[in-house]
Amino acid sequence: MQLYLIPCPMAEGALDTLSPAIPETVKHIEHYLVEDIRSARRFLGSLKVGLDIRSLNFYVLDKKTPMSKVEEYFKAIPNRAKVGVISEAGCPGVADPGARAVEYAHRHEIEVIPLVGPSSILLALMASGFNGQNFAFEGYLPVKKPERIKAIKSLESQSKRFGRTQIFMETPYRNNHMLEDLVQQCQPETKLCVACDITGEGQYIRTMTINQWKRAYKRIDLHKKPVMFVLFAQ
Repeated sequence: MQLYLIPCPMAEGALDTLSPAIPETVKHIEHYLVEDIRSARRFLGSLKVGLDIRSLNFYVLDKKTPMSKVEEYFKAIPNRAKVGVISEAGCPGVADPGARAVEYAHRHEIEVIPLVGPSSILLALMASGFNGQNFAFEGYLPVKKPERIKAIKSLESQSKRFGRTQIFMETPYRNNHMLEDLVQQCQPETKLCVACDITGEGQYIRTMTINQWKRAYKRIDLHKKPVMFVLFAQ
């Protein structure tokens, strides 16, 4: 058995961000562990490689799927099969429940084959202009404002102390609140990159100091858009 980690576009219609190896690979896969079956079917169909989507086998692997269920999936799949993992956007296994399939594969000596594709984390880091040799992805910060502010200050302090670029995200409908908290809580000379809708038609990527953001942040609307926040303090 082989486990293929199959990236998909982060933005609607952005198929040009995918490796040419992906369409060729999916021609030979009949079993998929996916975050959402409907969107996975739509993605595979968009590759236009002549797949009979109805003949494929899909197993839901989302944030609620326990490892025991992942084990059931693999036991139901033939030993010599090729298995694909597809996330909702970008690279599976990175800030993504697909990591559980990879964990299972390593424990059972199943070959893991990652394919090249877009990662919002790396693309935001590349576009920020910050330290690319020492960085950390922090995922989601706390929801409650007091804890979130504490986390922001801690990340800023760590960045300044260790020269570390800090990358994090927020639930899309709280993006504007996150930006406001960053502007109000961080030091004026700290730098912030806002990377919104990366690879999409509405892509917006801008790096400025907090002092500069104070004069500009109210003019942009990040509501319900995919955003990466990248922080660097000197």
